[in-house]
Amino acid sequence: MPLRYRLVGLTGSNGSGKGEAAAWLQSRGYAYLSLSDVIREELRRNGVPETRDSLIAEGNALRRAFGPDVLARRVLARVEGPTAIDSIRNPAEVAVLRSEPGFILLAFDAPPSVRFERVGRRGRDESATDLEAFVRKEAEERGSDPAAQQLDACLALADIRIDNGGSIEDLHRRLEEAL
Repeated sequence: MPLRYRLVGLTGSNGSGKGEAAAWLQSRGYAYLSLSDVIREELRRNGVPETRDSLIAEGNALRRAFGPDVLARRVLARVEGPTAIDSIRNPAEVAVLRSEPGFILLAFDAPPSVRFERVGRRGRDESATDLEAFVRKEAEERGSDPAAQQLDACLALADIRIDNGGSIEDLHRRLEEAL
């Protein structure tokens, strides 16, 4: 596949398929960077365990301390060619990335029950033991605080939205059509 976009941003709800989309893009020559990895680096530097709660809290602390676009600025400094950029969760991050030539933002979603099942298979500490807790935890990402996660605002800014409630093959077909 020819590379139409230099930067492909990935946003979406937890377990919606961003990671699988990133893997698909990597198989087509894209490098991979994640805004969450910037947060993970800070957590490791501070000796804090990497849990969903600590990722959310540290990401919001970084945004408050250095501006809501800090994660995107730090990741852009590492871009060296066609790159998939994962875990975009604030409109200021989208704005910084959109200022780069060849950027497109893809948004992913799927029904909560499907996503909860997917994240259960990951084996990470997701801070939610049942579907109800999963939905409550997700509400923290859907606020309007400019220095916090604003997932709904990012979804609204997407160039292309992909409903990923089906199979991996369906997702790959939709990505092929979109890009």
